[in-house]
Amino acid sequence: MSDIMRRSGAVPTVTAGTPLLDVARAMARRHAEAMPVTDDDRRVIGVVAESDLLARAATLAGPKGDTGPVRLFPKAKVPVEKATAAALMTAPVVTVRPWTAVIEAARTAARARVRQIYVTDHHDRLVGVVTRNELLHALVRDDGAIHDEIADRVLRELDIPSSQVRVRVRNGVITLTGALDAARIAALTEAVKSIADVSEVDDLLTEI
Repeated sequence: MSDIMRRSGAVPTVTAGTPLLDVARAMARRHAEAMPVTDDDRRVIGVVAESDLLARAATLAGPKGDTGPVRLFPKAKVPVEKATAAALMTAPVVTVRPWTAVIEAARTAARARVRQIYVTDHHDRLVGVVTRNELLHALVRDDGAIHDEIADRVLRELDIPSSQVRVRVRNGVITLTGALDAARIAALTEAVKSIADVSEVDDLLTEI
């Protein structure tokens, strides 16, 4: 994950106390679909999504469809200029770690139905962000890289002729077919399982 994410220095953030109008302006200026909300230690405590702002504006639009920044919170107990990101942020936030496998991050993003997913360290501090599109490209790239690693390194290190084993890689799932002795089958499957971003090994090898 760490090799495809955009580092935190390139990720704009706001705090819970950032005026909501400033959040909206920042998102519009950066063409951002979401803005992470962090505390003083850069821990991710929430997220304000573009869809949340648009939904709120649409709900509060007047009979002629006229709305504007001052109408985002027309019935709020505080003036709109004092409304903050905390009023609209979603929490907790779905995150992954820098060491999370790409395929697992993709599954997490899909389950959460988010367009981008934030990467945090073990203290929940923001270290980066990755989009669904970047995950998709990484999956395509990783399949090829995984295949090459098995064919060029693993088989060679185990002294297994490539003619004896066929390797298929699809979204991190490895299918092995061919014929080997029992000891080499066990060694090969274990070696393949240890490769980064391999999510599953389908062992269809037969003993000779």
